[in-house]
Amino acid sequence: MRQTGDAVRLRGLRKRFGDVEAVAGVDLAIPRGRVFGLLGPNGAGKTTTLRLLCGLLKPDAGAVEVLGGPLDRRAAAGLIGLCPQEIVIWEGLKVREQLEFLGRAHDVPAAAARRRAAALLDGLGLADKADALAAGLSGGMKRRLNIALALVHDPPLLVLDEPQAGLDPQSRLLVRDFILACAGRRTVVLTTHDMEEADKLSDRVAILDHGRVLVEGGAAELKARHARGDLLEFRLAREAPDDLLRHPEWSVARTGGRVRITAPDPVACLAELRSRLAGRGLSLEEVRIRCWSLEDLFITLTGRALRE
Repeated sequence: MRQTGDAVRLRGLRKRFGDVEAVAGVDLAIPRGRVFGLLGPNGAGKTTTLRLLCGLLKPDAGAVEVLGGPLDRRAAAGLIGLCPQEIVIWEGLKVREQLEFLGRAHDVPAAAARRRAAALLDGLGLADKADALAAGLSGGMKRRLNIALALVHDPPLLVLDEPQAGLDPQSRLLVRDFILACAGRRTVVLTTHDMEEADKLSDRVAILDHGRVLVEGGAAELKARHARGDLLEFRLAREAPDDLLRHPEWSVARTGGRVRITAPDPVACLAELRSRLAGRGLSLEEVRIRCWSLEDLFITLTGRALRE
């Protein structure tokens, strides 16, 4: 059953590092029992926002409310399970040992810590590695163990920074199903650069850039709000003059030899293009018509320039 109300509220949140304002007035309400995706290019302020949310950083201005009250940085460890982008495990301990150890560090009774460790290892496909040293795990297994460690004290709020980074397709599917199974009884806040995964996982998303929220809402709602039609994509055998692709209702983008046109009626657009190009001895290759994706929205809002 979905919980009601907001698990997290961020009000006017700001954080500066020297001359850089990493978070520049973020306002967000994250509903309880949902999966909330925090998206943005490198340097957008996602990880800093998560650290402020978890009490690991103190904001320069603004406020963080968690589960109905102001964030108490001393109590945050019990309320929030954090899986950082960097893998943080004890490589010299066995997999089961470190889960039980961290559970006891959170004052979880020994028997409960053992039960939770076993359930998490099973849910994340690590049961057969319970007695293996963590140092011998693959990178994907270490990532999954990192997620398990964030949950051993059964927090109502789970925060995941790039939880699927470096995972193979099978592990990515397992982690996706696990995250979706977590929702409902707890709130999940995650960052990811994988727009397809964000679309599949998130009930709601916010896209950040330069420390500010550009848009926030359900993925389908945002795509419907910002899309100006469907997409026609193709490759031209030879370069076409700009006038052949010009139309008052078309938005045209070129990347190398590929062309992408956003049009209210892409089928009619395709027919007209074929007619225009035929008269110049040109043809279309690799034609595809599709709906807008979350990645299309992301690129439209944040641009195509690479970020370091």
